[in-house]
Amino acid sequence: MLITTTPIIEGKNIVEYKGLITARNTRAVNIFRDIFTSIRDVFGGRSGSYEKVMAAMTKEMEDELLSQAQQLGANAIIGFRLDYENISSKGKSLIIVYGQGTAVVLR
Repeated sequence: MLITTTPIIEGKNIVEYKGLITARNTRAVNIFRDIFTSIRDVFGGRSGSYEKVMAAMTKEMEDELLSQAQQLGANAIIGFRLDYENISSKGKSLIIVYGQGTAVVLR
């Protein structure tokens, strides 16, 4: 199944719109990851631990949206989009990812 961020796919015709599909995923981030990330922020560099969490969340969103599209009888998702948000309060952090797209049938 094809997933694209664009609203059309060159050389393909959309013959049916199956509808909007959405998925959400929330992950708690532990205090140790936050501490090491804060240290990295001071000295610079990438946060591998956060990148791994976000990569896993992205994969889960893609899988969930693909499953929804297949259940609707679609063979593609157009307008695919992911939004991330980080919520922190009282020493606790949550990473939230929201995914959406439009399930379609291509010919």
